[in-house]
Amino acid sequence: MLDIKFVRENPELVKENIKKKFQEHKLGYVDEVIALDEERRRTIARADELRNNRNRISKQIGALMAQGKREEGMALKEQVTAQAKELEELSAKQDELNEKVTKIMMSIPNIIDDSVPIGKDDSENVEVQRYGEPVVPDYEIPYHTDIMETFDGIDMDAAGRVAGNGFYYLMGDIARLHSAVISYARDFMIDRGFTYVVPPFMIRSNVVTGVMSFEEMDAMMYKIEGEDLYLIGTSEHSMIGKFIDTITPEEKLPLTLTSYSPCFRKEKGAHGIEERGVYRIHQFEKQEMVVVCKPEESRYWFDQLWQNTVDLFRSLDIPVRTLECCSGDLADLKVKSVDVEAWSPRQKKYFEVGSCSNLTDAQARRLKIRVKGENGNYLAHTLNNTVVAPPRMLIAFLENNLNADGSVNIPEALRMYMGGKDKIYPKK
Repeated sequence: MLDIKFVRENPELVKENIKKKFQEHKLGYVDEVIALDEERRRTIARADELRNNRNRISKQIGALMAQGKREEGMALKEQVTAQAKELEELSAKQDELNEKVTKIMMSIPNIIDDSVPIGKDDSENVEVQRYGEPVVPDYEIPYHTDIMETFDGIDMDAAGRVAGNGFYYLMGDIARLHSAVISYARDFMIDRGFTYVVPPFMIRSNVVTGVMSFEEMDAMMYKIEGEDLYLIGTSEHSMIGKFIDTITPEEKLPLTLTSYSPCFRKEKGAHGIEERGVYRIHQFEKQEMVVVCKPEESRYWFDQLWQNTVDLFRSLDIPVRTLECCSGDLADLKVKSVDVEAWSPRQKKYFEVGSCSNLTDAQARRLKIRVKGENGNYLAHTLNNTVVAPPRMLIAFLENNLNADGSVNIPEALRMYMGGKDKIYPKK
């Protein structure tokens, strides 16, 4: 969320940014919120004037009463009573205006970084760099659930009967591989100096609206009936929420955290065959990384975060590439994002396995995440990135490590989590 003062002083810049994000329907929000804020400030000024006047008159009343001038004192008291009613009305008006201003401000997108390419949607994202050589073997790579089924490793039919579409049972070596990837990712990030955290898997509504836009909330979040609680769509939500309404001493920054959690998402809309199976599902597990830092350090940490994901995938012999997300593909709170995509030998193309985002002070402003510096308090910057998110990551792993005989190679980095195995073999 932007600072209202910034919007007042830079209305044309804010409108131009809205155009770059292809959200022309929001252009009117800028003038509307400026007008509402002006009315709010007039209301506050009048209320302050009345309070100061009440304090002054109250002293006069006391002096008059002490002098025995009761009649004059009572006349002033009636004046205070009349002003108290106006003050009450002004207070109610201020609350109403505060709510209106906040609602609109939460819908105005953050100012994107100058380096972000301009484009309408993810089809206009720009490839930055490739890591590793993409390989297409001379034997067929089956669909990922078909590979899993040869290991008796998945049962989506039973999951459908139990929970509906978008759920799965993982079993045997495939389930173990799933857990191995998560454990490896945890230790990978700990070795890079991040603090391991297991956060709450539910958060309150004020945290939800603090970490994401209304559009994201509606598309993603599951609400717990009868409770002010939502299931998290990613541990970033509760990890950033950890710092709500806090003031952290500057010398303790940066805070570098890596968190494990299950994730729950509605995943609205129909999806093509490549997004079925375990690619786009309602429940999955993820290792995440989150950074809270000083504003001048957020660019540095942004590059460190996406590089961590690239390095992890390369340590498992999976070719990846990075994509710069264009303006229309950025969620409203994000200033800049890079997606990491893994190579799919079966599809002969890359697909998304992680997303790194710099939100600057947008989440911090909503959640009042502040830093205590030498010259006073200021808002922190927040960043997040996926370390790894199986079972989607398993698609890339299985396809890139599948042999012609149906066995799957286990890279050296994972073997200690797989009981020392260097391969797993199909049962069918």
